[in-house]
Amino acid sequence: MGLAPTTSTTMTLALGDALAVALMEQRQFSRESYRDFHPGGALGARLSKVRDLMHEGDALPLVAPHTPMSDVLLTISQKGFGVAGVVEDGKLTGIITDGDLRRHMDGLLERNARDVMTPTPRAIAPGAMAEEAVAQMNAGKITCLFAVEDGAPVGLIHIHDCLRAGVA
Repeated sequence: MGLAPTTSTTMTLALGDALAVALMEQRQFSRESYRDFHPGGALGARLSKVRDLMHEGDALPLVAPHTPMSDVLLTISQKGFGVAGVVEDGKLTGIITDGDLRRHMDGLLERNARDVMTPTPRAIAPGAMAEEAVAQMNAGKITCLFAVEDGAPVGLIHIHDCLRAGVA
């Protein structure tokens, strides 16, 4: 056609992309850097870490192994996540979910947390990518994960937190 210099514009775009990639490599620009500079965008949300979205401190639904199930039910209801983590000697040793409650319905209120819990619950590191948490939740057909450091629960991430943030 000969109407516009399409080859030179295409070459200019390719050269610009090559320069951008070279500078990113020289400055060691990582996915985390991108997330830090563009936190509000869709890609920034996908690059969120568990620690950015998790609930911490008093918000965590934690009980001791000897806690009566009547108190565990109160904790589950008050904290609003639908689960309770069982902690012994500062370490997460189990989790109580709605499925555990259904399986132990007969005589539930005569039991304690240790009797009902699922031992060795799925967990994730606070520094893990939130996308990884979503993948684990989807694979396990669960709605939340405790974030643990050295076995101790430091947070809880729920699938709804990920959806609100645009991760899932």
